[in-house]
Amino acid sequence: MENPIYISTKSPSLLGKVAKIAVTVVLIGLALMFSALLFLAVLIVGALAWGYVWWRTRDLRKQMRQYRPRDDVVAEGEVIEGEVIEGEVIRSEVDGMPEESGAAGTRKFIQTVR
Repeated sequence: MENPIYISTKSPSLLGKVAKIAVTVVLIGLALMFSALLFLAVLIVGALAWGYVWWRTRDLRKQMRQYRPRDDVVAEGEVIEGEVIEGEVIRSEVDGMPEESGAAGTRKFIQTVR
């Protein structure tokens, strides 16, 4: 015995097919319209947020344009006292402890921490 729910004796009429196509076209049109409206709303909110940030930072931008470096700032390439030069030094003493001092364990600890 077959399930009567899936049995169809009538084929859809021409008017039914046209109605289905019309409903599909209208639904696609509505979906496109609402997606365009959503895109426009996101664009407007983004423009308002950008304008707000631009307006709130106008004093900061003005200060940055008026900034002049001080005269006591060292120019690039000049060496000042206490300047840190990155690099690596290999020597027999670690923090003032010579190898003969018997502090080999402390020296190893200091070297491993670095």
